[in-house]
Amino acid sequence: MKYVPGRTNAEGAARQRPSSVTPEHADTKHGDIKHGDIGAERGTRARVARLILEHGPVTAAALGERLGLTPAAVRRHLDALLTDGMIEPRTAGPYGRRGRGRPAKMFTITDAGRSAFVHAYDDLAGSALRFLAERMGGEAVSEFARAQVSGLVGMLEAVMREVPAEQRIRVLAEALSAEGYAASASKTGSGGEQLCQHHCPVAHVAAAFPQLCEAETEAFARLLGTPVQRLATIANGDGVCTTHVSSHALAERRVRAPEPSTSISTSKESGR
Repeated sequence: MKYVPGRTNAEGAARQRPSSVTPEHADTKHGDIKHGDIGAERGTRARVARLILEHGPVTAAALGERLGLTPAAVRRHLDALLTDGMIEPRTAGPYGRRGRGRPAKMFTITDAGRSAFVHAYDDLAGSALRFLAERMGGEAVSEFARAQVSGLVGMLEAVMREVPAEQRIRVLAEALSAEGYAASASKTGSGGEQLCQHHCPVAHVAAAFPQLCEAETEAFARLLGTPVQRLATIANGDGVCTTHVSSHALAERRVRAPEPSTSISTSKESGR
């Protein structure tokens, strides 16, 4: 279920995958990794995976710049993550190319990599919700989903009243990231904003029970005080959960706009 606390850091995931952190992946040109350095390797590799999760698709050069790693070190970690099936390569589209050289290779998280960041007990949660739906119907699942997301609403509702409207989406993104959703917020060309969740601990359950995503979307609109629209979800097979947030100024103008006059149509009706 959403907003269930769990292990949400990549270090925990890396510890469960010894093949991705062992010395065999060392770049022999730069010396073998000693036993005492394995812990540092794990931590760095986890940070690489986390950055790909949050910012992918991303190039090796961008990863090295963000983490302060040499190209050889980045390649070592990427090779290990590729071997474990945690990430996969993609070729950048035309918009990502610079100059006439070969297109940059970018890396993105896989389903296996995403699931390694948290254990949400999908099977148990799915079984419980199926039992609830069979015994009490789909509306009971919707009520349960709203009850679960009410924890986020209760935590942030008072805070949002004190925050300027234009800063609320940033506060929400930070709160979601703290819960393990790796969220970010950005402006859009239409004047609105976009909330992205790069990770969903219960994506497989949400795929079977869309009421979870629906309740979450309702909560976002309530907290932000403006209309929102869910554009994509990880549960539906998309790479990122994406929500469009209407600008507060536009929403206020729509509320203040007078309704179209019906005097013309009324007069025509009366003249018949």
